[in-house]
Amino acid sequence: MKWVSYSDDRGEVRAGWLQDGRVVDLARTLHWSQQNGLQVEQGMPEPPVTLLEYLQQADRHSALTSWVEDTFSMLEKEGLSHLPDDAVYETNRITFHPPIPNPPTFRDFYAFEEHVKNARGRRGLDVVPEWYRFPVFYFSNPRTLRGPDEDVVIPFYTEKMDYELEMACVIGKSGINIPVEEARQHIAGYMILNDWSARDVQAEEMKVGLGPAKGKDFATSIGPYLVTPDELEDRRRGERFDLSMTARINGELYSEGNFASIYFSFAEMIARASQACRLQPGDIIGSGTVGTGCILELGPENRPWLKVGDIVELEIERLGTLRNRLVRSAD
Repeated sequence: MKWVSYSDDRGEVRAGWLQDGRVVDLARTLHWSQQNGLQVEQGMPEPPVTLLEYLQQADRHSALTSWVEDTFSMLEKEGLSHLPDDAVYETNRITFHPPIPNPPTFRDFYAFEEHVKNARGRRGLDVVPEWYRFPVFYFSNPRTLRGPDEDVVIPFYTEKMDYELEMACVIGKSGINIPVEEARQHIAGYMILNDWSARDVQAEEMKVGLGPAKGKDFATSIGPYLVTPDELEDRRRGERFDLSMTARINGELYSEGNFASIYFSFAEMIARASQACRLQPGDIIGSGTVGTGCILELGPENRPWLKVGDIVELEIERLGTLRNRLVRSAD
């Protein structure tokens, strides 16, 4: 299933999924299924409107997940023609938003060895031994997320704007001190992530021994949808996935990689993040940048820093294409 967050001309951000090339509204479809004979347990919570609400309710009420699965199976057999008009939308009638517009937390890891080697090597540095001991992350800003085809503002304070080609998972089941072997059960789905970076500001901040902060917190793009784990199972290689990853700027290929090359798996990241800290449904875990997945690695002497008007397209097999245009800051 491919989950989305969308709005129509009324502006309310709602949860839905992609089916037959259209967006099916979650709450309105669940109401319809109940009215058309699908048995629902007594005490079932009201159908959730947003995807975050769905994950939070499903974490506490497993019958909700079964209701969604049964409804989805019914629609696969019956088709979408029986649904009310306000439950099915052509994609050109709606606006897509970040799949999880307001996550509780957003952690971005640093888990691809090639990226670490390349990025540190350009500064004449080796990879520190501690990097191999455990996956490391920083907390980014959960309130500056951007969705597919949404403009991204280049901050007024940077001259070195960069993209980062990443994959992310979303937590679907709460937990603390989660063992690596159980971590997969806590993942609701996967999506593309672009960790926009102001490299000149980031470089100055990192000299202090903290950060990144203003080098990263102004925008992160995610989407275009959240893909459930079952859709990737045939590409699973242990705790990794064989999925090609590419980045194009104005249609020109810049970056190529594969998620299978990641050093630390999402299971290991989740285990680390949950040590003495409860992860909540909707929390976002970023993988970090795949090798060669940014201009910093490629070298600005080979690929210039991003500029106003550039169209950045990140693509990961099975996860779609995340596209954004860069615009000038008004400040």
